[in-house]
Amino acid sequence: MKTIIGAYLIDAPFSALNNRGIDPRASNENEVATKTVNSPEGVRPYVSAQALRYWWRQVLRSKFNWNCSPVEKIKSNQAVTEADPITYDDDDIFGYMSARKVEVEGKKKAENVTVTRVSPLKCSPLIGLPIRVTSDFGVMNRDFEGDPVLYSHQFYSNILKGIFALDLDAAGTFTSINKPGSKNLSDDLVQRCEAEGMVVGDNPKRYAIPVDLKKKRVTDTIAALKYLNGGAMLTLHLTDVTPKVIIISTLNSGNNIFMDVFPHRNYEQGLIDLDALYTVLEDYRDDLLSGVYIGILPGFGTENEKELLQFKAPERVNLTVTSPVKAIEGYIKEISNNGALFEA
Repeated sequence: MKTIIGAYLIDAPFSALNNRGIDPRASNENEVATKTVNSPEGVRPYVSAQALRYWWRQVLRSKFNWNCSPVEKIKSNQAVTEADPITYDDDDIFGYMSARKVEVEGKKKAENVTVTRVSPLKCSPLIGLPIRVTSDFGVMNRDFEGDPVLYSHQFYSNILKGIFALDLDAAGTFTSINKPGSKNLSDDLVQRCEAEGMVVGDNPKRYAIPVDLKKKRVTDTIAALKYLNGGAMLTLHLTDVTPKVIIISTLNSGNNIFMDVFPHRNYEQGLIDLDALYTVLEDYRDDLLSGVYIGILPGFGTENEKELLQFKAPERVNLTVTSPVKAIEGYIKEISNNGALFEA
């Protein structure tokens, strides 16, 4: 399993990036609460993975001109995409579940034509350090008579961390096995694949898009991190959500070895645990399929981050330390020149 793995930090100094609606426990009945999760160390703000993926997809649509799958609402509580990963870039990378039944002439029961695809792109929520969120009190008193309208909302100052993985073997490759998660293609799409010579393997039979298209989808997905934007309450709490620190590489496995390189409890000893970084690079160096790229924005973090510039990676590990944008660009350039990573 060839996998792009990454971990990153987002600065949220005055933010309310993902909210959960009115807080019934608040003293003000109009208070909008931010999303939080309980941990052994305390309450942490977070951004849901669903929200993050929405931001990511929108950047790919607007900045990289992705052909995104139209969404059809088929029931009051159900919406589906076209479920066509050959035509639509996001159906390939972000996956889908299209649960449908169709009436067949001469049969009493409708035929199940459900197709699903597990997303090759996996990501975690963005989660912050334990804090107490702040309630900001506001008054609406403009151009009307009577008592002003009172309201409040929560926000926080924090650093959010997240991880992601992009399965290079799954991207651009599809199966039509009749079991959940493996029937990626409708019968019509299978016929199209057969007709266009897209078969790349048997037992099970697999189908693949052209390598150049797969490479574009993969590299676009990673490049989109340079332009990541989105979040709630940006009118009052505008936040740049591009990574301020990022670690990215390719591993011959599906586990994300960088998950605990960023401390989980506090950043008093620095944003990056250099001992943990050295250990995982040493332990997994024989499984690395590319160089390791670390990007950090100058001035972000603590004085300890200066030690990263003198950090010596284990032998046989090619490490590059630069800015976040240059790390992403350098990584993309390296993998783009390695055709073996994109073989189906």
